Amino acid sequence: MVDSLQKPRYKKIPSEGVERENITRLKLCYEVNKKAANNTRLPDMLEQVIMMTQSTLNADAASVLLFRDNNTQELFFEAATGPVGKALRAVKLNTQYGIAGQVVRTGKPLIVNDVSRSTNFHKMIDDTTGFITKSLVCAPLSVNNKVLGVIEVLNKRDSTFFGEQDLESVVSVATTAAMAIENTRLQQTVTEAYKNTITALAAAIDAKDPYTRGHSERVMEYSMKAGISLSLTADEMENLEYAGILHDVGKIAVDCSILNKPGPLNAEEWEVIRAHPVIGAELLKEVPFLAKAAEFVLHHHEKHDGTGYPSGLKGNDIPLGARVIAVADAFDTMTTDRSYRSALPIETAVKELNDCSGTQFCPVAVEALLAGLRLNIPGK
Repeated sequence: MVDSLQKPRYKKIPSEGVERENITRLKLCYEVNKKAANNTRLPDMLEQVIMMTQSTLNADAASVLLFRDNNTQELFFEAATGPVGKALRAVKLNTQYGIAGQVVRTGKPLIVNDVSRSTNFHKMIDDTTGFITKSLVCAPLSVNNKVLGVIEVLNKRDSTFFGEQDLESVVSVATTAAMAIENTRLQQTVTEAYKNTITALAAAIDAKDPYTRGHSERVMEYSMKAGISLSLTADEMENLEYAGILHDVGKIAVDCSILNKPGPLNAEEWEVIRAHPVIGAELLKEVPFLAKAAEFVLHHHEKHDGTGYPSGLKGNDIPLGARVIAVADAFDTMTTDRSYRSALPIETAVKELNDCSGTQFCPVAVEALLAGLRLNIPGK
């Protein structure tokens, strides 16, 4: 709807121009749907959606404001484009005020083509950021009669007014974005539940041996530090996180008498131990989102020179995630107490990693772990 205070001066567009605008807006809806379907990371998806919307509507800025933590009184800028986009990230908006608040309360989209004449316009954000809002389109992000927030598009660059076609475009974008936000949040809830289950499982496995308590979590943390040093993507880091904490999940099938044996293992016992990466990988393959992590788990006892197990892979044939976990696993094993020896000093463990770099361990993985550790050692 158009704010009743306004007398819109829409730019008269020839019929061929109207057709061209319709095609442009259809393309926007298509692109937004594609981004929402293909991007599981909410911040990235929202950023791309508002950038496309701002460009299509030839506007100065656009933003998405969402509720957080079931708080329905305050909206937060989750994504914002334009000259003060970054500054808006620190701003929150009470829904009792402003045009965005009105849209949230009524659940209806709105065009305001002269904010100076609107009693609902709240200057607080402009005063805070220095941006000058002249006109805007605002639509609710609604799913199943629940308002998640709003999307706003501000100021036509050619100084014309927003029209009904602009409103329809923003409403279409809001509908798609709202569904994507809700689906992503549900997925995040399920993923968190999986992570909690995974962490509990890893802790249960570590508890089979009193000397390995907390080992899996530490291996995961070391692996993540190495992954940051390697500038891995978000998806790669997630796979590394899962594989790190579950690298020993196959030991669930190993008898405690073998795991806790104080003396050397015999040949038969070694065969049982050497089977744990295969068992672990088979278990993880049953869970679709752990498929890549399963590959890392399978190969985390391979050696750079090809003398490892279970497949005798060599060099770069070993998945990078597995190479990283192998180094993290060895580092934690060396620096914690074991049934057969006390923990080694960190300096000794680092020397051992360097000495075995190029034979037992991948040099890239060794350097990545050491770089990650230095980030957290004062004075280094």
